[in-house]
Amino acid sequence: MLSKYKLRLLFLIVIFLLPVSNFAQIITGADRLFSESQNLITGKNIGVVCNHTALLSNGTHLVDTLINLPNVSLKAIFTPEHGFKGIAEAGELINKKGLYKKVPVISLYGSERKPSKENLKDIDLLIFDIQDVGARFYTYISTLYNVLEAAGENNIPIIVLDRPNPIGGKYVDGPVLDENFKSFVGIALIPITHGMTVGELATFFVGEKLINNSEKVALNIVKCKNWNREIPNQFYSKWVSPSPNINYLETAFVYPGICLLEGTNISEGRGTQFPFLQFGAPFINSEDVISKLNLLKVEGAELQAVSFIPEDIDGMATNPKFKGQTCNGIKIKVTDPQKFESVKFGIKLLYVLNKLYGNKLNFTGSFDRLAGNSELRVLINKKTAPDKIFGSWQKDLTKFEKKRINYLLY
Repeated sequence: MLSKYKLRLLFLIVIFLLPVSNFAQIITGADRLFSESQNLITGKNIGVVCNHTALLSNGTHLVDTLINLPNVSLKAIFTPEHGFKGIAEAGELINKKGLYKKVPVISLYGSERKPSKENLKDIDLLIFDIQDVGARFYTYISTLYNVLEAAGENNIPIIVLDRPNPIGGKYVDGPVLDENFKSFVGIALIPITHGMTVGELATFFVGEKLINNSEKVALNIVKCKNWNREIPNQFYSKWVSPSPNINYLETAFVYPGICLLEGTNISEGRGTQFPFLQFGAPFINSEDVISKLNLLKVEGAELQAVSFIPEDIDGMATNPKFKGQTCNGIKIKVTDPQKFESVKFGIKLLYVLNKLYGNKLNFTGSFDRLAGNSELRVLINKKTAPDKIFGSWQKDLTKFEKKRINYLLY
């Protein structure tokens, strides 16, 4: 019989080799644009919304490919949170305009969150190509939302080059955003995990008339080829970190649930090399938390007691929670992405922390924005059982799923 260590090693081999084995099978929208649909961009003055993740299978960047095409004029590059190179810290505003190979680079994460009429005046086609991670509060889809709106307002057609959802296309969970809690970390009325690609989300935003001037949006999706939404870790290339703290594909699996800790005084692991994969605080007992979590049946993951000291890390964290202090914590290892339910795990974790350390656990103002409502915080503070908390969002989730099915492309 294989030891636990050997089983874990075998899983790691599979998890890292499987995406590579699918590399030849999955073709992104970016690759298909140039191999099958280049006529869509011939003769156009283009504005691209992208960052460092807009890579083709040959390793070249979308922007470089467009610059080198003879019958295309690239007029502007619009960038989301973290900037064109993906190295700015979370929440760091970028207001400076730059140039990349003489093309203006314009931030959409600063004083402007949507392309202005002035910035779009010489553009007759927009292209969006950014890798998402499948969670509502990951701001790249908020940028997508705003760019779609700008396209409609200015009568500019837009092409979305689709990419796989790294956590799969089936996992739909968590509270649907309450209209009263809209923000840039929750701009659309969708649940925490939506189980959609950016292309599917774009069609949903437009089709459900969630954006202004949706009837004026001329939207074209260049789909991925051979992506199977049933498989969470089916990917198409080496994992490219879409932002400084989503270092590994496995981080994307845990992010939707663990990100809720950002709205508390529990460290979500920023200031370490494993943000979101480990979490803790000086006042908790790791073994006690793990014991209580195991009683709640955590499927698809193993929990390990760890300690860590958050520190400033250039490009990843400045002044993280409990900087310089030893945090007792838990490291999570996803052993089966198809069984692991990140949002439910996050709720179970908060329930346990509140039961054990209710006098020390604090919620910050950002928690309700991340949760998408105030009800979740209230239920946790009341020490409501996790199953009842899950039930609190089921009615709205079912309504969303009925709408969602009309916009699935795969």
